[in-house]
Amino acid sequence: MILLDTHVWVWWVGQDKRLTPALDRAIQTSQDAGIGVSIISCWEVAKLAELGKLHLLLPIAEWITTALAYPEVRLLDLTVPIVVESTHLPGTFHRDPADQIIVATARVHNIPLLTVDAKILGYPHVQTVVE
Repeated sequence: MILLDTHVWVWWVGQDKRLTPALDRAIQTSQDAGIGVSIISCWEVAKLAELGKLHLLLPIAEWITTALAYPEVRLLDLTVPIVVESTHLPGTFHRDPADQIIVATARVHNIPLLTVDAKILGYPHVQTVVE
C-alpha cells in the first residue's frame, strides 16, 4: 500500500495535468496492494474548497464520497497512535499540522508516501515513493 498526499489524490481523481506519468505509474502499480488516503486529506480538500482555493466539479461531500470509492482506495482513519506520532516526529519537520498527520500516518502504517511536497521529500524520517 502507498499513501497519497492530498494534492496527489486531488490530481489523480481530477485527472489533473500536474499528475505526471511517474506519479500515475506509482499509483497504478500500487493498486493491488491498496491506495491509502488519510482522513485529514478529506478535511484538507473540504477546507480548500470552502476557502475557494480548490474548485471541484461536484459538491464537496459528493466529491469525497466519489473519490473514496475509487478501486482499491482505503480511507485511513485518524487514530491515537497517529495523533501521538504527529507530535513526536523525529528530527525537524515543518509546522503544518495536516502534513504532520499525513507523515505520521505513513510512519504508523509503515507505508511509503506519494508526494511532490519538497518539505516532505526532504524529510528523512518518512519513506516516500521515488520515481
